[in-house]
Amino acid sequence: MGTGHGLRVFSAAPDGRQKTSMEHVRREISILYHLQGHPNVIKLEERFEDEDSVHLIMELCSGGELFEQLMLNGVYSEMDAASIIRTILKVAAQCHALGVIHRDLKLENFLLSSSGPDAQLKAIDFGLSTFFQPSDGPLSETVGSAYYMAPEVLSQSYGYPADIWSIGVILYILLSGEPPFNGSSTEEILTAVSSGAYSLQSGAWDRVSKGAKELVHAMLAFNPDTRITAAEALIHDWVRENGDASNELLGDSVFLRLRKYAESNRLKQVALQVVVNNMVEEEIEGLAKLFKSFDSDGDGVISSEEWCEGFENMAKQGTVTLTEEQVTQLMAAADLNGDGKVSYKEFIAATIQLSRLETDEHLLAAFETFDQDNSGYIDREEVQSALGQYGSNFEGMDELFTLIDQDNNGKIDYEEFAQMMRTGATHDGPFSTTRN
Repeated sequence: MGTGHGLRVFSAAPDGRQKTSMEHVRREISILYHLQGHPNVIKLEERFEDEDSVHLIMELCSGGELFEQLMLNGVYSEMDAASIIRTILKVAAQCHALGVIHRDLKLENFLLSSSGPDAQLKAIDFGLSTFFQPSDGPLSETVGSAYYMAPEVLSQSYGYPADIWSIGVILYILLSGEPPFNGSSTEEILTAVSSGAYSLQSGAWDRVSKGAKELVHAMLAFNPDTRITAAEALIHDWVRENGDASNELLGDSVFLRLRKYAESNRLKQVALQVVVNNMVEEEIEGLAKLFKSFDSDGDGVISSEEWCEGFENMAKQGTVTLTEEQVTQLMAAADLNGDGKVSYKEFIAATIQLSRLETDEHLLAAFETFDQDNSGYIDREEVQSALGQYGSNFEGMDELFTLIDQDNNGKIDYEEFAQMMRTGATHDGPFSTTRN
């Protein structure tokens, strides 16, 4: 849903594949109507259909993303984290009681209804949600976002507890400023998720209460059968209203890590656009043609169905052979804004990241775009200026800059820039290697 307000348009076509995509859209509409009335679920105000498109008018959420508000506030307490988790649990409890599993609960999918102190938190983006009854058997479709995905989703046998795992990841991030399962690539992240091993031993956890840690453990129980339910979590002493959550601030270190998690990917996306813009047409011509071969209905985006079909066709041609899980992982990595589709810009940026970031020529050109005075270093003003040209602006630039400036000399040199860009890139990707 992106910003979570305004007009959304879905193009339709008569072929069977697009019919399946439109069925997903209509399912999302049905779920939104089904959950209508819950104060913390975004409201579908109106829908219109014509021969080509479905138009959805969503409730206006002028307060922006929860993440952005956390960044503006700078620091927060366990009590603030408990309030956020309590609201998210209420949404999950209502969904599960009404036979809906969300399947993509994450910090990025919550908006604030307004910018005032009484703003309500709103869950958005039910595009991956589905109706579910445990009596019908477990779900098997591998969907969601890598950081938040439950291990049983990767095992393709899951139900409502997968949503609770995702909320546990949100809680872990709010308390420590970093995800419990991390890695330098999507594959590494999902490997960590599959192991279920996480730690509460870092310095950030020294200030976290016993009750908060207990709830993290209960939500991140590896066995979904023993995992706490949404209803049970809501009456936990730490999370309930006027409960045991401390009002002591969690500290600057947590905030700095949270800012890094929230904004480093956004900064990298802007830098990747700079890389693309510095490449000559001939260098991306092949990628543009590859995008068109995936985008079979020509609507300018690649749906999950088109993504899978594209890799099936490549396998038939003998150019790429990937497992279903690898295809899903690549989709998650390419879908930078998490809307369940891959746009042209996302496709180009992702494929360049997968196959070309080892080429210093492209990174150097991007670095020189930021280094406006040709000093060999990038300072804060140059970063902000370059980001402004691409429609981005960061509150807390000093903190973010410090995270990239590894030697703490107040400047970003080329090696530091290249390290930021290459972190998370999978260089042995399907677009750079022929696999047999």
